[in-house]
Amino acid sequence: MKTAISLPDEIYHSADQLAKRLGMSRSELYSKAVALYISAHKNEAVTEALNKIYAKEKSELDPAINMMQLKSLPREEW
Repeated sequence: MKTAISLPDEIYHSADQLAKRLGMSRSELYSKAVALYISAHKNEAVTEALNKIYAKEKSELDPAINMMQLKSLPREEW
């Protein structure tokens, strides 16, 4: 798909030099850069959804479960 974007001159020139150094077109460079950016941020939506769910839940441990866990641990001398 073709698209037009505006870039600051410095970014354009740096990207152009990098694309030449890597032996790829600017389009390929921009495509890979956007793909990496998307990949780096894709988990944010999942984290946000989980945070909304768990914000409504109590995070306290049931006292009975807490006691059972403590009793199940072996005693250690310090």
